[in-house]
Amino acid sequence: MNAPSISDRGPRRFGWPQRVFSQVLLMQLAIITGVTVLVTGLFLAPLSAQLDDEAMRRALAIAQSTAAQPGIAEDLRTTEASASGPVQSAAERIRRATGAEYVVVMDHRGVRWSHPETDRIGEVVSTDPGDALRGREVMEIDSGTLGRSARGKVPLRGPGDEVVGAVSVGIEYDSVRARLLGAIPGLLAYAGGALAVGALAAYLISRRLQRQTHDLAFSDISALLTEREAMLHSIREGVVALDGTGRIRLLNDEAQRLLGLGPEAAGRPLAEVLDGGRTADVLAGRVVGDDLLAVQGGRVLLANRMETDDGGAVVTLRDRTELEHLGRELDSTTGLIDALRAQDHEHANRLHTLLGLLELEMHEDAMEFVTEVVGVHRATAEQVTEKVQDPLLAALLVGKATVAAERGVSLRLAPGTLLPDRVVDPRGLVTVVGNLVDNATDAAAGSGDARIEVGLRAEGRTVVLRVRDSGPGIAPEQYASIFTEGWSTKDLPAHGKRGLGLALVRRLAERQGGSVTVAGADGGGAVFTVVLPEALAGPETADPATAPHPATTGDSR
Repeated sequence: MNAPSISDRGPRRFGWPQRVFSQVLLMQLAIITGVTVLVTGLFLAPLSAQLDDEAMRRALAIAQSTAAQPGIAEDLRTTEASASGPVQSAAERIRRATGAEYVVVMDHRGVRWSHPETDRIGEVVSTDPGDALRGREVMEIDSGTLGRSARGKVPLRGPGDEVVGAVSVGIEYDSVRARLLGAIPGLLAYAGGALAVGALAAYLISRRLQRQTHDLAFSDISALLTEREAMLHSIREGVVALDGTGRIRLLNDEAQRLLGLGPEAAGRPLAEVLDGGRTADVLAGRVVGDDLLAVQGGRVLLANRMETDDGGAVVTLRDRTELEHLGRELDSTTGLIDALRAQDHEHANRLHTLLGLLELEMHEDAMEFVTEVVGVHRATAEQVTEKVQDPLLAALLVGKATVAAERGVSLRLAPGTLLPDRVVDPRGLVTVVGNLVDNATDAAAGSGDARIEVGLRAEGRTVVLRVRDSGPGIAPEQYASIFTEGWSTKDLPAHGKRGLGLALVRRLAERQGGSVTVAGADGGGAVFTVVLPEALAGPETADPATAPHPATTGDSR
């Protein structure tokens, strides 16, 4: 089914696109952008806190190093707070060396002894130094006389380990913020690169999706699926879809009926639901060709298989059972017409002979001639009905004997033939006997001393059928293949197909739990043996009063 064109989808509207390709691309871009922004934000949030912590620890480390200077605590006790004092000089040296914003040394009262702005020396610090003066180290971000800064405060201890003051070091907060802002462009560049790569990948994936969906909209796909379901389940042709591994993907209603499967077969391997045979070989692609014949459960199927791009296949099945029966009836009718045409000539010859005898007034010879001709046919019919008591089979054999005789083939019953009128499925047995006799007639016709021998006997409730012909026989290597659908050595008939008769015989025999075999006959030809268990009803179930008489049976086939 072709994809609908753009012009068939109605007027173009702005807004959310309808095609699967466009929708998937936009959704992927939105997801990639959102994820990139989220990851960037999640990275920046802890980065700011990490930079603050790093600045505070740096300030604390400088304060600890300053407090560890051996002369600062002594100078704090022995000198005065002044801009030129030793404490201020040492503190400024450390500040310039470390890049800190300030290094403030204070005594136990909180009075500054050092400061970057010398006029503030001698004043009390602007923030509470209580924790440091009580002997604890402090890290914080606070605002003071020089603005907001990351601070570290440590106690300053004298010779006896007593707290004589404190050291406060500040790192300018603007520098911390500058580091954060300086990291943002690089981070955004990485995020932009990741976004570009993601967008490219999304585009390539969407393009592949566009090719796979044939640029359809979601509404088109939904409509196609609905139409497909309606079409597959309404057509009177079986459809079986297989994937690349031989698993059944789709099985419509008609295919279920023709193959004798249920809906549960979908999703299972083909070899698991079909027990081998030609039908499984045709569906699996092991037998190739067009209009392949197969027999499944007594049905004659015509199969065609087409490969799909993904390595799978779609197989269509058509029921040819009725058509095949009609074709075989056509073959039989054609043969019967030929036989009647030959009989017509023979009958004319007999009438001319009879007329000549009468004109020559040879009345006794004419009576003997008529009696002989009528007696031969009557004797044949009486012999068949005496040994084959089922009316349908008897009528079939009488008719087949007449047709075979017109083709120069003698059909006779084998010694020991006796079949009581207790056949459970007469029509099935008629099909088996008719197919084997037809094949035997074709094989024996034209051979020297052409003959067919049919044997039918009952063994309890089992029927054993043997059909022997005087034809050329069958090679032993072909014994297994002659029962395969489509196998034949004959020319095509009027309906164009052969190779189904023996396959149907095998299926009918197997359906009744029996078997069919072939072997070579003594003196040439072939012998087909069919064993049908439970083909006869028990003596107690037979009702002779209801059995039809051969004379009342209208079907001679």
